[in-house]
Amino acid sequence: MFAGSIVALVTPMDAEGAIDYVALEKLVEFHVESGTNGIVAMGTTGESATLGFEEHLQVVRKIVEFAAGRIPVIAGTGANATAEAIYLTSQLEDSGIAGCLSVTPYYNKPTQEGLYLHFKAIAESTKLPQLLYNVPGRTAVDLLPETVARLSKIDNIVGIKEATGDLDRFKQIKSLVDDDFLLLSGDDATGREFLLLGGDGVISVTNNVAPKAMATMCQHARAGEAAKAAVLDEPLSLLHDKLFIEANPIPVKWALSRIGLIPNAFLRLPLTVLSEQAQPEVEKALQKAGLI
Repeated sequence: MFAGSIVALVTPMDAEGAIDYVALEKLVEFHVESGTNGIVAMGTTGESATLGFEEHLQVVRKIVEFAAGRIPVIAGTGANATAEAIYLTSQLEDSGIAGCLSVTPYYNKPTQEGLYLHFKAIAESTKLPQLLYNVPGRTAVDLLPETVARLSKIDNIVGIKEATGDLDRFKQIKSLVDDDFLLLSGDDATGREFLLLGGDGVISVTNNVAPKAMATMCQHARAGEAAKAAVLDEPLSLLHDKLFIEANPIPVKWALSRIGLIPNAFLRLPLTVLSEQAQPEVEKALQKAGLI
């Protein structure tokens, strides 16, 4: 259920910052048709940080509705207050989501024990499968492998999205957890190598614009077919880089607009549309991938 090529889905918006549910439904259809293996709704790429709780929950429910059981939906439910993360999780308990993705608490910089107790409390509050999410470049806190191993012993904590891009970190975690604990990459640039080393999937930003190529590449990499995976990944390599030329999801929204998958590239403040200086760089990446 949580394996292969999983899209970290954007949330389309209009010029006033309202959520464009028509465009959102089209994106879900696009991913179902393209062979994407799962959707993360309301993660970093979905702009969860600028949506209120009710909007956040509504977007998740709408994506579940649009997916109609054809593709699993994982909901971002993390927060830097444990009580808020538990609230978001509880509100989606019977929504039809396949599980939750819970980011490490940002800004307040808890200790490893604090991280352990945070995720333990969330997991104990719900029956839903829980995926940990470690992205220290965004949160200023790093969930260390030893803490991941402790958390993996909790029944409904089923895996981790590890977004450091450090393959040695992946190897260390893999050595400490049971074989059924899911290991998902949160770094497109190293996703192929992550899978070839035995990872289960990639939660991908690039997947937004190139889902068929990502799905096929991940399939070959998971099968250990390194040469085939490399051939498929090479045209995407510039996207893996340039979709982070400014803070995600600024570049990917511009890219989606450029190739006609969403009507515009609008984001909510404090995020702004991709700068004119950066646009040609993303354009080159889209060209290399054969998308324009």
